[in-house]
This record gives sequence, C-alpha cells and structure tokens, in this order.
Amino acid sequence: MFNRIRETINRIFQPVQPLEAGIYTFIAPPEAAFPYRLHLRIEGDGSGVLILNASTVLHLNQTGAEYAYHLIQQHTEEEVASELSKRYRVSKEQVRQDFISFRDRLMTLIETTDLDPVTYLEFDRVNVHERRLSAPLRLDCALTYATPTPRTTGSTPLERVKRELLTKEWQTILEKAWNAGIPHVIFTGGEPALRPDLIELVEFAERIGMVTGVLTSGYRFSEHKFLSDILQAGLDHLMIVLDEQEEYCWEAIRDSIASDLFVTVHLTISVRNQNRLNEILEKLAELNVKSLSLTIEDPSLKPILQQAQEHAFAHQMSLVWDLPVPYSELNPIGLELQTEGQAEYFDGAGNAWLYVEPDGDVLPAQGKTILLGNFLTDDWATIWQNAQKLNQTEA
Repeated sequence: MFNRIRETINRIFQPVQPLEAGIYTFIAPPEAAFPYRLHLRIEGDGSGVLILNASTVLHLNQTGAEYAYHLIQQHTEEEVASELSKRYRVSKEQVRQDFISFRDRLMTLIETTDLDPVTYLEFDRVNVHERRLSAPLRLDCALTYATPTPRTTGSTPLERVKRELLTKEWQTILEKAWNAGIPHVIFTGGEPALRPDLIELVEFAERIGMVTGVLTSGYRFSEHKFLSDILQAGLDHLMIVLDEQEEYCWEAIRDSIASDLFVTVHLTISVRNQNRLNEILEKLAELNVKSLSLTIEDPSLKPILQQAQEHAFAHQMSLVWDLPVPYSELNPIGLELQTEGQAEYFDGAGNAWLYVEPDGDVLPAQGKTILLGNFLTDDWATIWQNAQKLNQTEA
C-alpha cells in the first residue's frame, strides 16, 4: 500500500519532461503583414534559444521554449491550452492567457528596431553560461590580426597565425557553425574592417540566419558609404573599443548610433584616463550611448570602476560584460564575484562561446591559447568534444 502511495506521489510531483532537443524553424509567408523568421534551438534540459529575424538571440526557460515551439508549429490557442494544461496541471485558461502574452511580447520584439542582440523575456532568467549546452551560443571570428596602426610587439599573436583564411573558407566555417546550432557570430580582430570581405561575410552570415556583430576600433565606421553598406548587408550590432584620443572613434560612435544600429562601447579604465573618466562618460551620454562595457587595467583601479558604474547607471546605460571585450576578470561581474569570495568566475569560454583565429584554429576564448582544433579542417564533433573535456577538467 505504502509503495503504491509513494508511486502516486512521485507521479504527481514528477518534473515535466522537456520537449525533445532539436532545431525548429518558421518563416512567415510572403503575404504576412510583417515578415519574420524564427529559429528555435531546444536544449536537453528543455530550455531554448530563439533567434528572431536573424537579429536577436532570445534565451528562454522550459515554459518559454514550449510556447515558442507551439508558435513555430502554428498550433492554435486551443491546441496549446489543451496540451500544456495537461502537462503542467494548470487551467486551460491560464495557459491560453500566458501563451497569448508570450506571442504578443514576441511580436513586439520582432517589430522593434535597434534591439539588444541578446535578450530575455519576462520569464525566469536562465544562467546560460553555467549550463552544459548542445553547442555554443556564439562564435567570435578574428578575421585578421592586422590593425590600422602598428601595435607593440606581442599585442596580437601574429606568431601563431600562418595565414589568413580566404572569403570562401570563412563562409564554409560560418555554414558549419550554423549547422552545428551556433546562432550568433561576432567578427573581430585585429581590426576586421581592414578585411575587404567584411561586408560580404556579414551578408552571408545574415543570409543563412545568424545574428551578426562586429567588434571594431571604429575604423571605417565613420565613412558614410561603408556604414550604409554594412547595415544593408544585415549587421545587427556593433561594439566599438573606445580610444578617446582617436577622433574617428568618436565619429563612428555618433554615426552608428544615429543609424539605429545597436551599439555597445567598450572602455578600459587606466591610470592615464582615470582623471578624465567623468568627462569621457559625459561625452558618451551626450552621444546617446545606452550600452557600455567596462574593464580596468589594474586591480588598484577598482574604486574608479565603481564610480564609473554609478555614473553609467545615472545616465541609464546598461552594463555588458559577456561580449568579446572584456575577456579579463577585471570587469564589474568578475570583480564582484571575487569580492564575494569566489576565486574565479565562469565566463562562458569554451562553452557559451568559442574563438576562431585568422587561420581557423579554435580556442576557448581570445587569449586562452588552448587549441581545440581547426574549424576548417576538423569535424565539429571533435572540436566540441575537446571543448567539453576542457570544461570538465577546469570544473
């Protein structure tokens, strides 16, 4: 008798089994009032990554992923309410209202320009960096280590790179990454705008469905035609590494924000600029910068970092830490965790994102020189297996 009672209790309170892991796609018909496309990747734990119009990566918990799945399958409100009310043991009316709310919020995002490239709906946030993923969420591709002006020796790892890949070879890598389930690519360097095929690669990535970003010093982004062409190619977001001494950098920030492109500015606080920090942040606020990435050159500058954060918040700037810059732990998130007694923080390297050098070699992240394979010559399963082994070793 007690065994039967225990079995009944276990059955009633057993966690809902997630949907089958996989990739699901929907393209709105040509006659739709607002054309859009959805690409959903469901993980083994039921959470999901939804790509809207190849422009925004949306992280979803299990419930959100199921709503997205039914939306892609074009199931009716009644079908969704009937199915999910049984699975989650809630009323059909509650499911119906939640599904309508999800669909309405999703359509608002789809129709919104200048949208954050990585975002969340109002469900419980999913800590995507600490979960075991079926594939990375992002690929950072260093197209070149060349820079507009000569760098000091050792600032870019040229000695490791035998050659730069051709356009077709990068396209092969992008297609391989997309087929592996990687939804987001950021072109970086060196200075990626020195590559004559940057616009072509952005266009190719957008065409196959990837969210595309560029990390740059601002070089060429103050040129009207270049900016117009790369926007037409489908660029979704831009990160500009601020050199406050370079006028073209400020012009690139001004022009790219004016073009309704989502722009993040990265600022490294140093001994040289700490006394001018308020002036720099005021100037960024005047340019309507809403997304800011911060690091410090030395741990002794941590109090200055705190002041910069407060200044940024006062101007309603959001702080970003998990785009390709910063790679160091000297950013607000990493320093806060260290203060709380955590010696290391999990930054997603080798799991949430991977880094590809100009010759196709794959590293967990820039500056983390552990070779996982070559994206052009090795199969994806081997590269990902090596990355997972590395994460298990470091855990």
